[in-house]
Amino acid sequence: MWFFINRILIAQQIAYAASHNRPRGNLSDLYPRWLGARELLRHHRNPYSAEITREIQQGYYGRPIDPARPDDPKDQQGFAYPVYVVFLLAPTIDLPFDAVQTGFRWLLVGLGAASVLLWLRVLGWRPPLQVVLIFMVLILGWLPMVQGLKLQQLSLLVAALVAASGACLAGGWLFLAGGLLALATIKPQLTWPLVLWLLLWAVSDWRSRRRFVFGFGVMMVLLLAGAELVMPGWLRMFGGAIRQYHQYTHNESLLAFLVGPILGWILAAFSALAGAACLWNQRREPASSAAFGRCFALVLALTVVIVPMSALYNQVLLAPAILALVRSSISADPVLSPLLTRFAVGIWLAWPWIATMGLSLAYLWLTPAWRERVWPMPFYFWFMLPVSVFLFALLNAWLNPPPGLRDSAAAE
Repeated sequence: MWFFINRILIAQQIAYAASHNRPRGNLSDLYPRWLGARELLRHHRNPYSAEITREIQQGYYGRPIDPARPDDPKDQQGFAYPVYVVFLLAPTIDLPFDAVQTGFRWLLVGLGAASVLLWLRVLGWRPPLQVVLIFMVLILGWLPMVQGLKLQQLSLLVAALVAASGACLAGGWLFLAGGLLALATIKPQLTWPLVLWLLLWAVSDWRSRRRFVFGFGVMMVLLLAGAELVMPGWLRMFGGAIRQYHQYTHNESLLAFLVGPILGWILAAFSALAGAACLWNQRREPASSAAFGRCFALVLALTVVIVPMSALYNQVLLAPAILALVRSSISADPVLSPLLTRFAVGIWLAWPWIATMGLSLAYLWLTPAWRERVWPMPFYFWFMLPVSVFLFALLNAWLNPPPGLRDSAAAE
């Protein structure tokens, strides 16, 4: 996977940019957030302003983009994050960006490997050490993860914070779990379904779970109050930045991408209702149970499917659902095993590795003309994996009810 990215994909992108006079700068998704944080904290400048956006483009693309040029990128790379993201970046604003970029990339590599341990803790699964190491190798060579690492995408940091929050819940550290989930809201579009589910879960047993709500509430108050302190009125400007972001990126959900906007919204609503029905029946499950882990993974799979963002790197949130399905596929369950075993080795999951391996083996024989034809092969089915994972995760949760629900159903 890494050979394909570095030797084939990037080479193709460079050749395309040169032939179309398309700008290429540092191309780091961290850079817009880092520059906005530096200018706000050091010089009290508005990171949502058009001036900062042009300065971001100068570093990100190498020059400001020109709407009059048809081959210029459409993504303006504006600062479309809540202001409180600057608190996470504050320790880096006095460093040169090259050093920040390198350090952040290695931080994401470490978090990606550690997230395997955290997700296994959420799922209550303790496989042998060699299996854990295999999972770590696979996740660091997984196409969504590799793309996120190359771009230094904050989605990977959000995924790690969510994984840490889930592991803290499973370990009984509810206040800390709430605080970590609040930090993950630096990308609210990726976290709001999980926030809603966990708040419902906490309210369902308020006496023993209220510390989670307190931890989440305290951290959110600190983040929001701190953001208002460093930049009064930021929330209105953030809303405007989000609207502009969706206008120039034309983002849409995976379902809308597959079947069109109207049917996509209908399917998204149906998926949300089906997921909610399953989650409602299991809202009282303790965080240490396998059922809670499956619900946690189901919510993240639903998020990837329904939120109006279809970027490939966001699919790192599918990792716990995939692990849960792998675990079910090797279990002794006579109903789930045949279905989930077929899924676990299915073409949607395996295809990127198959394609990149074939292209890497053929690297010496790939002429520029052939490279231009075949480089998209690993991306052919990128939109099918989230839908498949969500459907099987929903099925997994329905057919594996907690013991209490199973006993009640049998009695009826």
